[in-house]
Amino acid sequence: QVEVVESGGGSVQAGGSLRLTCDGYGYIYDRPCMAWFRQVAGKEREEVAAIDGDGNTRYTDSVKGRFTISKHNGANTLYLQMRSLKPEDTAMYYCAVRLWPVCGDYQDFPFWGQGTQVTVSS
Repeated sequence: QVEVVESGGGSVQAGGSLRLTCDGYGYIYDRPCMAWFRQVAGKEREEVAAIDGDGNTRYTDSVKGRFTISKHNGANTLYLQMRSLKPEDTAMYYCAVRLWPVCGDYQDFPFWGQGTQVTVSS
């Protein structure tokens, strides 16, 4: 059974930092695509950042220069270092895993965590 677990969320003042961690369990694959999504109640889920099997990264425009995605394939671990946080970053953050080296969109990720809440106050 594949399990994805996020941690590291919390409440922070604007301008602060958080590091989210995602751990994947129940699979052995060394080149997954892994991604962070976020969702605010009543709105569509948004891909924040993704990293493919070759280490290529992509970010949504609103977080470029502030967030950094990285992964440790051997441990099935994904990170999202978030800096200069803004109130608009407030959301539930989800980790997604695709056991394929190429990233698609949210529809292509079969494995998801339960989310970790990030709240940024002004």
